[in-house]
Amino acid sequence: MAERTVVALGGNAISPAGTAGTASEQTRNIHATMAQVAELVADGHDQLVLTHGNGPQVGNVLIKNELARDVVPPVPLDWCVAQTQATIGFTIADTLGFELARHGIERPVVPVVSRVAVELDDPAWDAPAKPIGPYLDDEAEVARREEAGQHYVRVGERGWRRVVPSPQPRVSLDRPAVELLLDDGAIVVANGGGGIPVVSDAEGPWRGVEAVIDKDLAGALLAQEIGATTFAVLTDVRGVAIDFGTERERWLERVALDELRAHQADGQFTAGSMGPKVEAACRFAEGTGHTAAIASLDEAVAAVGGTAGTQVSP
Repeated sequence: MAERTVVALGGNAISPAGTAGTASEQTRNIHATMAQVAELVADGHDQLVLTHGNGPQVGNVLIKNELARDVVPPVPLDWCVAQTQATIGFTIADTLGFELARHGIERPVVPVVSRVAVELDDPAWDAPAKPIGPYLDDEAEVARREEAGQHYVRVGERGWRRVVPSPQPRVSLDRPAVELLLDDGAIVVANGGGGIPVVSDAEGPWRGVEAVIDKDLAGALLAQEIGATTFAVLTDVRGVAIDFGTERERWLERVALDELRAHQADGQFTAGSMGPKVEAACRFAEGTGHTAAIASLDEAVAAVGGTAGTQVSP
């Protein structure tokens, strides 16, 4: 079997901070990102799976839910994830296909609407912590929504923000389709936004739930499931730093798994930023015995090749 590579694209690949997030703007951002991905394929990483974030896009759908709730029925969070997987996926297929053709490469790019199983007894259900959607400044509106079953936390002066459970990804249910496509020569887009979270109670079909799975953890899981030898998280910084933002700041270039776990235990990496990326890289290295990378998007080829970013060795 040819070596497989999984690349997890951060939010800056689609909607960098400070941008408006229009459809044309997101398309341009994705196109620029796919130019980097095409370089990876041209460099020989042809059994490639891409995962991606979708936080701002899901947030936009939730705003539409609220604004139009008296006109059309709101859709649940799992539907929001599915819709944004499809939108981002087809845009990746369009733009990556174009960039591959510029390299003289004829390859299908196939987005897979992907479900990821989570567990009904995951502790996350009792501790919603994943922020989604817009900030609210109307305390009465927050109270109304909480009475309807939603959960909110105060975020400083910005107001209140909805939080939802973020259970651990357990199984990528559409892995067989991903592997069939890879074996048939396709580049695959899967587990977007962490995957559509689904559960089973053994008395019916899989069903979606109101949760958000961390995209990097879901990417690391899929990488292990398909036997990938390379896993790279591409983001908006050049790698992992300890004592970030202080006079003692130090960037990690090559780091052993045990050392990175020790820094993690010391609280070096925040939950809303580098924390999940570090955890994803550690899980891949632990589970496969291969090296994971965390690097800047514009160093994709070098990061996957082992010469840029933070390389996490087992």
